[in-house]
Amino acid sequence: MADEDEPRLVEAAGLEEDRALLGRTSTAERVASILRDRIAEGYFTPGTRLSEENIGGALGVSRNTLREAFRLLTHERLLVHQLNRGVFVRVVTLEGLLDIYRVRKLVECAAVRGAGDPASRLDALEAALATGEKAAREQSWQDLSTANIRFHQALVALAESPRLDEMMRGVLAELRLVFHVMADPRRFHEPYLARNRQILAALRAGDTAQAERMLAVYLDDSRAQLSEAYSRKVAEM
Repeated sequence: MADEDEPRLVEAAGLEEDRALLGRTSTAERVASILRDRIAEGYFTPGTRLSEENIGGALGVSRNTLREAFRLLTHERLLVHQLNRGVFVRVVTLEGLLDIYRVRKLVECAAVRGAGDPASRLDALEAALATGEKAAREQSWQDLSTANIRFHQALVALAESPRLDEMMRGVLAELRLVFHVMADPRRFHEPYLARNRQILAALRAGDTAQAERMLAVYLDDSRAQLSEAYSRKVAEM
C-alpha cells in the first residue's frame, strides 16, 4: 500500500504552491480550476486515483468543497467516479479523441477566421511559442506539450469570448489526457513547433485565411497520429 500511496503524495504536495490562488474565497470552482490546470500540465495521468485526504490537505479545503470540485470536473469528462473505489483521472476513448478534435476544428478555425486584424493580440501566442521552443531546446517534452496547449488556448482567445475560453480550457485539458498515449513525445510534439510558428507568421501578416488553412491541416494531422497510436494500443491489449 505504501508504494501505491507515494506517487499520490508527491502529486498532492505539488499542489501546495497553488494554495495561495484560493485566496479568501476557496470555492469549489477555484479548486476545480487548479486541478484542471494540473491535468492540462500533465501532472495527473489517465487512470490516477485522486486522494481526497492528500489533495484536500495540500490545498487546505474541506472535503465537501473538494468533492464538489470533483463533481464539476467529472461533468467536464476529466474525472470519473468509480463506486466504492474513488475518483480517477479519466482514460479517454478513441471515440472521445475524435470528438475532441471535432470540437477543436470547429472552434479554433472559427476563432482564427473571425479574428479580423489580430496583430495587436498576438502576445500570448508568441509567449506560448517561445516557451515551447525553450522546452524543446531543454528536451523537456512535458513542458513542450503544455506550451502547445497554451498556444491553442491563445488561438481561441482571439475570438474574445469568455464562454469559449472557459469551454476550451476543459477540452484542451482533456486533450492532455490523450497525449499520454504517445510513446515518443518528442517525435509527436516537436514538429508542431515549426507549424505553430508558421500559423503565427500568417496572423502577423494579417492573412487569417492562410492561418486557418494551415491550422485545419495541422489538426487533421494531429488527430490522425493520435488515432493511429490509439488503434495500436488497442491491438496490443
